[in-house]
Amino acid sequence: MKKCSSRLLPYLLFMFLLCYIDRTNLGFAGIQMSPELGLTASTFGFGAGLFFIGYFIFEVPSNLCLAKFGARRWIARIMVTWGAVAALMCMINGTTSFLVMRFLLGASEAGFYPGVTYFIGEWFPNKYRAAALSRFNLAQPVALVVGSLVSGFLISALDGTMGWSGWRWLFLVEGIPTVFFGIVTLYYLTDKPADATWLTEEERNWLTNRMAEEAKAIKGANADYSIMKALTHPAVLVLGIAYFLAICEGVYGINMWIPQMLKSWSNMSSMEIGLIGALPFVCAFISVIIFGHSSQVRQERKWHLTVALGMATIALCASMFVTGTIPTMICVCVGAAGMFAAIPLFWTIPAQFLTGTAAATGIAVINSIGNLGGFFGPTAVGMVKDATGDFHYGLLLLGVCVFVGLVLCHIMNNIYGKKVDYSKIEK
Repeated sequence: MKKCSSRLLPYLLFMFLLCYIDRTNLGFAGIQMSPELGLTASTFGFGAGLFFIGYFIFEVPSNLCLAKFGARRWIARIMVTWGAVAALMCMINGTTSFLVMRFLLGASEAGFYPGVTYFIGEWFPNKYRAAALSRFNLAQPVALVVGSLVSGFLISALDGTMGWSGWRWLFLVEGIPTVFFGIVTLYYLTDKPADATWLTEEERNWLTNRMAEEAKAIKGANADYSIMKALTHPAVLVLGIAYFLAICEGVYGINMWIPQMLKSWSNMSSMEIGLIGALPFVCAFISVIIFGHSSQVRQERKWHLTVALGMATIALCASMFVTGTIPTMICVCVGAAGMFAAIPLFWTIPAQFLTGTAAATGIAVINSIGNLGGFFGPTAVGMVKDATGDFHYGLLLLGVCVFVGLVLCHIMNNIYGKKVDYSKIEK
């Protein structure tokens, strides 16, 4: 599996890094864009979250197309489209165009994350899947660290160049590379192990047979779900709600607002906000590595996921009861570390009962429902901020949601975690 890991995972991680930068750079753009366009906190939060409405609507159709046309072609198409829309956000000139472009960005990117998750599930057996997902999901905190530093620099360095504000250059400069690498993806990725010319014949046969054996074992331990059954399966819907509450609402509620939180708590410059705003995601990066390695070594998922989300719950709720920038940022750092560490562990649950096209559909449903949290998280924090004048109440709300999601994840792990006996396949 080392050859598959070294060939696929670094490139997939880089693709996701571009995706996450284009998705979340609005947080930094908002420092200049909100006052320039006259956006209130509620309007900015609504626009930030509107991305996920477009994402939700087109998620399942996009993943069905991926299953039909192949991951290589469809992921390349997604990247070119969202890169173009991300770059064109530099032309926003008011509230209406802001809301429309955020919706179009979400619609363009729909299917990317569940598509790559499905792709990893087609290449990595259960024994290696959690580690592969952990390495892939490192892109999220890395993108937020890199994005914080680069975005802070671009806004400051390019502000006023050719008469454009820094936030316009930010969208243009960070969107163009995605289009280029979308084209590269078409020639770099391979749809399935059987087509991999960079593996020997013996390696191709072993991996193809291994994945077929696992798919057979999963089908034997669970009902054989059709696409329509996967769309409406209770476990899929519950996992979608759990992903909404435990991860997406909190992650996006924080990363869309952290620059403006820091601005309201202090008098930092854009560069300083970029540096300090990167700290929660540095902690998240370290946490993903630690939890991913520990889970792989111990071959245990459930309690690692529970501890990660428990850590996030306590930290976010505790932020309500501390004062000052430093104590609050410590709570935010711990909360981010817990939520990001939980993401790859969460995605091992649906793989316990879904395979094939049903897996592509089920993963898309879970992700699309969950990502609605990316709409409600920023929107709720913005509304609470306008109502109370304080971001701390918004962090408390996010902590309560994470706890409810934790309970749902633990229940689903208890139901499906032991159904498939992989030890027989290992032997």
